[in-house]
Amino acid sequence: MNIDNAKSQMRKGMLEYCVLLLLKHRPAYASDIIQKLKEAQLLVVEGTLYPLLTRLKNDGLLSYEWQESTQGPPRKYYALTEMGETFLDGLDSAWNELYNTVNHLKNKDYIINV
Repeated sequence: MNIDNAKSQMRKGMLEYCVLLLLKHRPAYASDIIQKLKEAQLLVVEGTLYPLLTRLKNDGLLSYEWQESTQGPPRKYYALTEMGETFLDGLDSAWNELYNTVNHLKNKDYIINV
């Protein structure tokens, strides 16, 4: 078993949730999202993020608007829709359940009868 592959799969599973968490607070430009994820030590490249943002937009979870930039062409800023906020609430509940389950298993000594 390759630990790097397992870690990569875990990160991919969390990426959607982390992006939605970032956008919960305010709209963001894709490069800003990548920077915030890097600061949180979740390394993501544009080639991974853009398809995810497009899928979330197509699913009705995100909207976007173009904003003028002082540093070049207009930028696309993504924001949660009302449906996205509801979806994020569901992910929060799922994360809390999973977190509690894993911590319970890590912190208990179990005797398994064979």
